[in-house]
Amino acid sequence: MAIRLTTTLNKISFIPNSTNSTIIKDFYEYMKANGTSENYQNQNIKAMIVFANFLGPDTNFFDIKSKQQIIAFLDTRIRNADIDPDKRWITTWNDYLWRIKYFLRWLHNHKDREQEGIEPLQQSDWTTPPFANIKKKKTKHISPYLESELWERDEILSIIKYEPHKRNKAALALLWDLNARPHEV
Repeated sequence: MAIRLTTTLNKISFIPNSTNSTIIKDFYEYMKANGTSENYQNQNIKAMIVFANFLGPDTNFFDIKSKQQIIAFLDTRIRNADIDPDKRWITTWNDYLWRIKYFLRWLHNHKDREQEGIEPLQQSDWTTPPFANIKKKKTKHISPYLESELWERDEILSIIKYEPHKRNKAALALLWDLNARPHEV
């Protein structure tokens, strides 16, 4: 069962560092003001709560100045080969990485500037702090589909030919062109 946003927001008060708690609340307000979905807000806040708990009571987000501090947290997501032989932990590691990067970009390009009385940058002008420039891990995921199960161009064109609605024709062509799953378009 998924945790609701209200439940996640209530957990912010249990973060051992009050500065981090306040920063996460401000981050939530920023995301809410920008019209992001509740699910997006919830997932980002959950990740930041876990990160803040890892940092403990003596380190706040402004104290993070090295890649090693971030990588030490990310490496807690690594599972051994006995538990996770498919190395699915890599997806989790990468997910936490981009959420932390987004948060740190907000912190240093928006929150920092706001506190210093400087006009915050637009999100399109944000830069990633150098210590947060961590490369994501590459997965060695093998496709679960056999080569014979993948449609060729002529096969998709024959299917599109028999679809009566233009919208559906466009959607099928787009899915095939982008090599995408339905929820990715």
